[in-house]
Amino acid sequence: MDATAGSEALFLSTLQEITSLRAGLTDVIGVVNALTAQGQPGLGGQLYTIWIAFNPESPLLAAAHFNNSVIQSDAGDVEGSRVSLEKALALDPDFFPAYINLGGLLERAGAIDQGVAQWQTAISRLAAVSGTSVEYKLTAIKQIGRVLLDNRRSALAEAWLGQALDIRGDQRDVLEQFIALRMVQCKWPVIQPVERVDRATLMSGISPLSTAAYTDDPLLQLASAKRYVEVAVEERSDAPDADRRDAPTDISARRIRVGYVSSDLREHAIGYLMSELFEVHDKTKVEIFAYYCGKDPQGALTDRIKASVEHWVDINAMDDATAARRIAADGIDVLVDVNGLTRHARTAVFARRPAPIQVNWLGFPGSMGSPYHQYIIADDWIIPEESEVYYSEKVLRLPCYQPNDRKRIVADQPTRASVGLPDDAFVFCCFNGTQKFTHFHFDRWLEILRRAPGSVLWLLEAEADINERLAAYAEANGIERSRLVFAPKIANPYHLARYALADVFLDTTPYGAHTTASDALWLGVPVLTLSGRSFAARVCGSLVRAAGLPEMICDTAEAYVDRAVSLAANPAEVQALKAKLEANRATCDLFNMELLVEKLEGLYRDLCQAHQDGLRVQPDLANLDVYLAVGSAEDHEAVEFRAIEDYNGYYRAAIARRSRIRAVPPDNRIWSAEDAAAASR
Repeated sequence: MDATAGSEALFLSTLQEITSLRAGLTDVIGVVNALTAQGQPGLGGQLYTIWIAFNPESPLLAAAHFNNSVIQSDAGDVEGSRVSLEKALALDPDFFPAYINLGGLLERAGAIDQGVAQWQTAISRLAAVSGTSVEYKLTAIKQIGRVLLDNRRSALAEAWLGQALDIRGDQRDVLEQFIALRMVQCKWPVIQPVERVDRATLMSGISPLSTAAYTDDPLLQLASAKRYVEVAVEERSDAPDADRRDAPTDISARRIRVGYVSSDLREHAIGYLMSELFEVHDKTKVEIFAYYCGKDPQGALTDRIKASVEHWVDINAMDDATAARRIAADGIDVLVDVNGLTRHARTAVFARRPAPIQVNWLGFPGSMGSPYHQYIIADDWIIPEESEVYYSEKVLRLPCYQPNDRKRIVADQPTRASVGLPDDAFVFCCFNGTQKFTHFHFDRWLEILRRAPGSVLWLLEAEADINERLAAYAEANGIERSRLVFAPKIANPYHLARYALADVFLDTTPYGAHTTASDALWLGVPVLTLSGRSFAARVCGSLVRAAGLPEMICDTAEAYVDRAVSLAANPAEVQALKAKLEANRATCDLFNMELLVEKLEGLYRDLCQAHQDGLRVQPDLANLDVYLAVGSAEDHEAVEFRAIEDYNGYYRAAIARRSRIRAVPPDNRIWSAEDAAAASR
């Protein structure tokens, strides 16, 4: 008997039991699970429907409707699933899983407020205190917080997630979102202990991406990444057949097979940066695979990328083991992680080692801190030789690490008046997200405005209450709120068109401009940046240098403020900088995609040869728990770490104090054998 016939026989025999009133719901659930495992969930749904019809008085009727709703939802029958969930709740108003699922169903259908209302109803009905009721309440609260966050209702999302932390303060996912929300709202200090969540707990939950924007502390960033990988990535040994860490990479008679794993090959900063890269790749030398793991990839940019890669593979529906097997089957030589530790990343795929060479590039501004990313691609400005100790990977370098799209679509330039800018003002702009604003750096901007009368600061619009918070902060510090001008978010061609209305782009620190900086430079707007120590704090300096304006890179906060004030007083110098950008645009390293691709493919070729010759790079993860403890104990909002002159010495002294209590073995970063020996005396 084949599988289909077996499923039909099981269905018919169970149907007979149901219609004879001999089948309980538990019996039906077992059969439905078996049919689903055999690829016949539709037959299972029919059994639930028939059981419900024959058992109208059963106390388990609500559960049957709920189970049927799951089958319907999985089959894409959204309306049927909704009706089943509503019937379950009509029968049992305290059936809390139904509220959770119905809320999710409504959210996905676009009825966000109705979905939130379902979760609020569940919370309001959970009066009894038990382990189960608390978990249901937490789930509903977290769902509300997530939906509000995704729909740019940050203040409400923060309030709901704060309730979740009040119930249980050690939830890593909630802590990450809670801190990220405070950062994007410019709620300073960001790390603000509350009654049931202390500072140490908050610091333990900050994500690696948020850490990069929180402090210019590359050792803490590395250690934070390592901790995140350990606690958040499912590192399973469930695909040994996909492990190709020692696979040969003999490319003497074939092309290099390169795989890019990304959720952002769409209308996203990464998609904009990489679109021309795929077109310029030399298809006689490399075979390109794009493994997509993001939102539904629709739009002209995604279509453009799909047309320029030889293999587009959507791995969204694949679990990590299946995705790893697919990549392994494709025989990838170099697998590039273009997400890093960002949203929708598939880090666990890399943990299964589906390629012999695995590289961290472009999507995440820092070290992965993982045992399975052997290399990181940067350049000699972003990671100078003396800074390699801040990375677990072996550092590879391009002339400029960032690719760019010279085919950007730019609309016609508007007038200043049409976008709300004064015609006669000196316009400083910054179109970075507000999560990159710190109180240290915002104070510098206010000092620039104070010393440059007649200037305004043009910012990208955030939520209304965030705009108001920044305007009120400026006003409280003696700057008229009208000198902050907020640009509404609009389609990218129109957004790019208004860049040229600015005189100078002011960068943020410690997480500087990436795509926004290269956009400004392409459109002829000089960018002033303050370089730090960490990856994210040095990217903008790399871009500005590659565009031919090294004089716009500052190494102290005082120099940054003074330079901005000087530029505002010297419009002729600004025009000269703009003319220089225009003259350099066709030849500078920042926009020389042929040079970047040539060097990138050269790196890939060298990596394959080194691997074939027996080189096996092992990421250095030594002592990172100690560095995490040291960095997390500091108040980074009281002391700006970029201003610490002897940064390595600062860490070394803290480790020495710890080593006197519990010996810290030497490592290859900043804690030498001599340091360890001295601390033991």
